[in-house]
Amino acid sequence: MRVLVFGNSGSGKSTYARAQATRHGVAHLDLDSIVWEPGQIAVQRSAEAIRQSLGEFLLKHDAWVIEGCYGELVEAAAGRCTELVFLNPGVDACLANNARRPWEPHKYASFEQQNSMLGALQTWVAEYYTRNGSWSYAAHRRIFDAHDGLKIEHTRLAMPGEVPA
Repeated sequence: MRVLVFGNSGSGKSTYARAQATRHGVAHLDLDSIVWEPGQIAVQRSAEAIRQSLGEFLLKHDAWVIEGCYGELVEAAAGRCTELVFLNPGVDACLANNARRPWEPHKYASFEQQNSMLGALQTWVAEYYTRNGSWSYAAHRRIFDAHDGLKIEHTRLAMPGEVPA
Protein backbone atom coordinates (compact mmCIF):
# COMPACT_ATOMS: atom_id res chain seq x y z
CA MET A 1 0.00 0.00 0.00
CA ARG A 2 1.19 3.47 -0.93
CA VAL A 3 -1.38 6.11 0.01
CA LEU A 4 -0.93 9.78 -0.88
CA VAL A 5 -3.16 12.16 1.12
CA PHE A 6 -3.46 15.83 0.23
CA GLY A 7 -5.69 18.87 0.73
CA ASN A 8 -5.91 22.24 2.46
CA SER A 9 -4.46 22.87 5.90
CA GLY A 10 -7.01 21.72 8.46
CA SER A 11 -8.64 19.22 6.11
CA GLY A 12 -7.65 16.30 8.34
CA LYS A 13 -4.62 15.05 6.41
CA SER A 14 -2.43 14.31 9.44
CA THR A 15 -5.20 12.56 11.37
CA TYR A 16 -6.21 10.49 8.34
CA ALA A 17 -2.62 9.63 7.36
CA ARG A 18 -1.50 8.67 10.87
CA ALA A 19 -4.55 6.44 11.30
CA GLN A 20 -3.90 4.68 7.99
CA ALA A 21 -0.17 4.25 8.65
CA THR A 22 -0.82 2.89 12.15
CA ARG A 23 -3.62 0.59 11.02
CA HIS A 24 -1.50 -0.94 8.26
CA GLY A 25 1.90 -0.74 9.98
CA VAL A 26 3.54 1.28 7.21
CA ALA A 27 5.88 4.27 7.13
CA HIS A 28 4.36 7.75 7.42
CA LEU A 29 5.76 10.96 5.96
CA ASP A 30 4.31 14.37 6.78
CA LEU A 31 5.65 16.54 3.96
CA ASP A 32 5.95 19.45 6.42
CA SER A 33 8.89 17.54 7.92
CA ILE A 34 10.90 17.80 4.69
CA VAL A 35 9.68 21.19 3.43
CA TRP A 36 10.52 23.37 6.45
CA GLU A 37 13.84 23.87 8.23
CA PRO A 38 13.82 22.01 11.56
CA GLY A 39 13.40 24.26 14.59
CA GLN A 40 12.50 27.31 12.49
CA ILE A 41 9.11 28.79 11.68
CA ALA A 42 8.18 29.32 8.03
CA VAL A 43 11.75 28.88 6.73
CA GLN A 44 11.59 26.65 3.70
CA ARG A 45 14.42 24.26 2.84
CA SER A 46 15.95 24.40 -0.63
CA ALA A 47 14.00 22.74 -3.44
CA GLU A 48 16.94 20.38 -3.99
CA ALA A 49 16.99 19.28 -0.32
CA ILE A 50 13.23 18.74 -0.37
CA ARG A 51 13.35 16.64 -3.55
CA GLN A 52 16.26 14.64 -2.16
CA SER A 53 14.42 13.91 1.11
CA LEU A 54 11.28 12.79 -0.74
CA GLY A 55 13.34 10.61 -3.08
CA GLU A 56 15.15 8.98 -0.17
CA PHE A 57 11.86 8.24 1.59
CA LEU A 58 10.36 6.68 -1.54
CA LEU A 59 13.46 4.52 -2.11
CA LYS A 60 13.61 3.38 1.51
CA HIS A 61 9.96 2.33 1.92
CA ASP A 62 7.93 -0.11 -0.16
CA ALA A 63 4.72 0.72 1.71
CA TRP A 64 3.82 4.16 3.02
CA VAL A 65 1.36 6.95 3.68
CA ILE A 66 2.47 10.43 2.62
CA GLU A 67 0.49 13.57 3.45
CA GLY A 68 0.72 17.24 2.68
CA CYS A 69 -0.58 20.26 0.79
CA TYR A 70 2.42 20.76 -1.51
CA GLY A 71 1.13 20.16 -5.02
CA GLU A 72 4.57 19.81 -6.60
CA LEU A 73 5.47 17.06 -4.10
CA VAL A 74 2.09 15.38 -4.43
CA GLU A 75 2.65 15.29 -8.19
CA ALA A 76 6.16 13.88 -7.71
CA ALA A 77 4.83 11.02 -5.57
CA ALA A 78 1.50 10.43 -7.34
CA GLY A 79 2.99 8.09 -9.93
CA ARG A 80 4.20 5.81 -7.12
CA CYS A 81 0.99 5.72 -5.05
CA THR A 82 -1.58 2.94 -5.11
CA GLU A 83 -4.28 5.27 -3.77
CA LEU A 84 -4.68 9.04 -4.03
CA VAL A 85 -6.85 10.65 -1.31
CA PHE A 86 -8.04 14.25 -1.68
CA LEU A 87 -9.45 15.68 1.56
CA ASN A 88 -11.71 18.56 0.55
CA PRO A 89 -14.20 19.33 3.35
CA GLY A 90 -14.48 23.05 2.55
CA VAL A 91 -12.98 26.19 4.06
CA ASP A 92 -15.28 26.43 7.08
CA ALA A 93 -14.41 22.90 8.21
CA CYS A 94 -10.68 23.55 7.73
CA LEU A 95 -10.80 26.83 9.66
CA ALA A 96 -12.68 25.17 12.54
CA ASN A 97 -10.26 22.24 12.56
CA ASN A 98 -7.25 24.57 12.71
CA ALA A 99 -8.79 26.58 15.56
CA ARG A 100 -8.99 23.45 17.73
CA ARG A 101 -5.66 21.94 16.62
CA PRO A 102 -3.63 20.61 19.56
CA TRP A 103 -0.04 21.68 20.07
CA GLU A 104 2.29 20.29 17.40
CA PRO A 105 5.63 20.03 19.25
CA HIS A 106 7.40 18.77 16.12
CA LYS A 107 6.63 22.16 14.51
CA TYR A 108 6.53 24.69 17.37
CA ALA A 109 8.52 25.16 20.58
CA SER A 110 5.34 25.93 22.54
CA PHE A 111 1.56 26.01 22.19
CA GLU A 112 1.76 29.79 22.58
CA GLN A 113 4.16 30.03 19.64
CA GLN A 114 1.83 27.86 17.55
CA ASN A 115 -1.15 30.03 18.48
CA SER A 116 0.78 33.17 17.52
CA MET A 117 0.81 31.83 13.95
CA LEU A 118 -2.90 30.90 13.87
CA GLY A 119 -4.13 34.18 12.35
CA ALA A 120 -1.74 33.95 9.41
CA LEU A 121 -2.57 30.27 8.95
CA GLN A 122 -6.31 30.96 8.94
CA THR A 123 -5.90 33.71 6.34
CA TRP A 124 -3.88 31.34 4.16
CA VAL A 125 -6.47 28.56 4.57
CA ALA A 126 -9.32 30.93 3.68
CA GLU A 127 -7.58 31.77 0.39
CA TYR A 128 -7.30 28.10 -0.69
CA TYR A 129 -10.06 28.25 -3.32
CA THR A 130 -8.97 31.61 -4.77
CA ARG A 131 -5.16 31.59 -4.66
CA ASN A 132 -2.91 30.36 -7.46
CA GLY A 133 0.09 28.09 -7.27
CA SER A 134 0.82 24.49 -6.44
CA TRP A 135 -0.62 24.75 -2.91
CA SER A 136 -4.05 25.86 -4.15
CA TYR A 137 -7.38 24.14 -4.73
CA ALA A 138 -6.96 24.59 -8.49
CA ALA A 139 -3.66 22.69 -8.43
CA HIS A 140 -5.04 19.99 -6.13
CA ARG A 141 -8.14 19.58 -8.31
CA ARG A 142 -5.98 19.26 -11.43
CA ILE A 143 -3.78 16.61 -9.77
CA PHE A 144 -6.79 14.64 -8.57
CA ASP A 145 -8.68 14.82 -11.86
CA ALA A 146 -5.60 13.81 -13.91
CA HIS A 147 -4.76 10.78 -11.76
CA ASP A 148 -5.76 7.60 -13.57
CA GLY A 149 -5.29 5.22 -10.65
CA LEU A 150 -7.42 4.56 -7.58
CA LYS A 151 -8.52 7.86 -6.09
CA ILE A 152 -10.97 9.02 -3.42
CA GLU A 153 -12.22 12.51 -2.56
CA HIS A 154 -13.64 13.08 0.93
CA THR A 155 -15.81 16.19 1.24
CA ARG A 156 -16.46 16.05 4.99
CA LEU A 157 -14.25 15.80 8.07
CA ALA A 158 -14.31 12.62 10.13
CA MET A 159 -16.35 13.03 13.29
CA PRO A 160 -14.51 12.77 16.66
CA GLY A 161 -13.82 9.10 17.33
CA GLU A 162 -14.66 8.09 13.76
CA VAL A 163 -11.97 6.01 12.09
CA PRO A 164 -11.12 7.22 8.57
CA ALA A 165 -12.00 4.70 5.87
